[in-house]
Parts: sequence; structure tokens; C-alpha cells
Amino acid sequence: MKKYHYIFAGSGLSALMTVYQMVLSGKFKEKKILLLDADSKKNNDRTWCFWEKPNGDYEHLVYKKWNTALFSDINFTRDLHLSPYQYKMIQGLDFYNPIFEVISNEQNIEFLSQKITHFTEENDGVLVETETEKYSCDKLFNSILNPQEIVAQKEYPYLQQHFIGWKIKTKEPVFDSEKATFMDFSVTQKGNTRFMYVLPFSKTEALVEYTLFSKELLPEKEYENEIRDYFKKLGITNYELIEKEQGAIPMTCYPFWKKNTKNVVNIGSAGGWTKASTGYTFRNASKKSKELIAFLLTENDFRKFHKKTRFWFYDLLLLDILDRKNHIGSQIFSSMFRKGNPALIFKFLDEETSFIEDIRVISKCPKIPFLQALVKRIRI
Repeated sequence: MKKYHYIFAGSGLSALMTVYQMVLSGKFKEKKILLLDADSKKNNDRTWCFWEKPNGDYEHLVYKKWNTALFSDINFTRDLHLSPYQYKMIQGLDFYNPIFEVISNEQNIEFLSQKITHFTEENDGVLVETETEKYSCDKLFNSILNPQEIVAQKEYPYLQQHFIGWKIKTKEPVFDSEKATFMDFSVTQKGNTRFMYVLPFSKTEALVEYTLFSKELLPEKEYENEIRDYFKKLGITNYELIEKEQGAIPMTCYPFWKKNTKNVVNIGSAGGWTKASTGYTFRNASKKSKELIAFLLTENDFRKFHKKTRFWFYDLLLLDILDRKNHIGSQIFSSMFRKGNPALIFKFLDEETSFIEDIRVISKCPKIPFLQALVKRIRI
């Protein structure tokens, strides 16, 4: 049985970011590291978007960026001027390929395409079992999410940001390539929080996604029918479907960190690294991966790796509202973006605002639903 210092259960975004930061630090060259994942990451299986100031850590991987974004509902449309931020997009393979190239040049790091079936913590480390082999390690980084664990409890709501997106090429120029559609709530809500999301790459090419923040997924044809209806609204009649993508991202304030043990740390969505109120993951994972590397250089007990902030509580109140009154999601986001400062809102969603700035953003939201959610949480 092979022994490693570190094993990564899963090689998704957060695992690859963490290993990449290990390499960049230059301080883990003596550590034997293994990544285990049944998926070899050879497909362009997803798109990550995030807002960030220019020249970020992964700037060299950005496929497209926008300085302006559009927000709409049935009552108004507003161009969001994002400065000093930009809205950025990275495609799956544009991330996987260069990160794996960096990893492959490190003699101490291995990747094996194997499915993990079980892991068990022992006194001096962790035993990891795949369908074909067993491995042991000092520390395990687990990014395999078990949704049933969250569904089984009732204290913390569990919603999903779920979507289907079509990447298309039109015959006629219909898109403004310099403006992303951040949220368009003008689509029928049908008792949920539903919006369209458009990332234009040129005047004739774009990714168009139908997205919901809700508990249950829809039949595939319902997402796609809504996309077709939206094409009619945009005047798109002649197009080529280039690629499809779909996903379901957990939105929850479930305290994943309580599952951390001395030798096992949960990362990525399995560790609560997804921003609970929006479903955005890339920027959070980038920050958390750096924090985790700094932690490893000074600490040895993963139970200490967590800091709960006031932003966790803000997210919890929003999810409490959407859990009980999913239909008012568009009202909440619209009230925030109608007159709010876009840069300040994005700074707030990045959890980088002062408390006074928090109040400036929160004060734009409908007060009664949040007060009701606050009272209910205090009583709990």
C-alpha cells in the first residue's frame, strides 16, 4: 500500500487550486502528493465566472472579460458599470490544461484516474480506498460532496443554483460583446427565483443560460424551452448550437467545517467554499486555497481551519427567505441593484466590505422579509 503525505479526494477546482498554490509556494517539494479522481478532466465541462479587479492570480487563463453588465427585471433595465472590477470568464479546459501541466512537472505529485469508494481516519493518518487500490496518507483533502448529509438536516436550508446553458453562434449580429447580462429577471418567475444569464463573446457568439435559485431541479426540456423563448425575445431565429453545459451548485450555510477532523479537511463545495447566497465559487476557492496553504505551514490540526464571519449570517438570512418564499428572489436582487452602487455590491458579495458598507448595501433590500428571517433565527 502506497503512503503519501497528502491525498486529494477529487480533483475539481478547489483541489487543483490548492495543489497549484502548493507548487507556487515552493514549500511542499518534499511532500508526496496524490490526486484521485475518476474524471481525468479532459473535457470542457464547465465555465467559471467571477468579478475581480484587473491582473488577478488567474488572469492568464481568462477567456473573456467585461467592464459592463446588464441587470433587468420586468420593471427596469440598468447597465452596471463595474469599475474597478471586471466580470471575467474562464473555460474548463483553459483552467485544467495549464494547471495539470504545472503539476505534471513536479516529481512529488501524482494524478490517478480512480474512483474513491471510502476513506477512514486512523490515529496516525487516513486510509483511502478506491475501486481498485488502497492508499494511506497523513492528511486528506476531501472535495466529494454528500448532498444527503445536508438534505437530512432541517436547521440550514439547502437550495441549488441550477442551470442549462447553450453556447450558440447566430447568423446575424445580435449581441453586445462588451456587455454581459448578469441577471435578467424579466422571464416568468413561476413561483421561483429565475433569470437569464448571457455571456457574449462576439456579436454573433454567446453562452445563454437559464438559471434558478430553488430547491428542485426541472426537467431538461423546461430549461431549454425557456432558452428558446428568450431567443425569440432577442430576435434570434437562425443559430447554430455549438455546446451545452448544465450544473447544480449547492447554496447552503450548512456548517461543513464541523465535519473537519485532525487529519481530514473538507474543501470546495464539500467544505462550504461556494458562496452560499450566489452560488459563485471561483473567487472564494481562490481565497480559501491560499488560506489553507498558509495554515498548513503553521498548523497540524484541520479542526482549527475555519473562521465564521458576519457574511455567513447574512447569507443564512437570505437563504432562509428564499427557502420559504422563493418567489421574492427577483424582488430582493432588483431592489439591491436598482439604485445601489455596483462596485460596492460586488465588494460586499466578495465579503470585503466594512460593516458600514454592509449597511449601505443591505439597506437597499426589502426590510420586512429580512427582519422576519432575523427574528426567526434569533428564536432558534
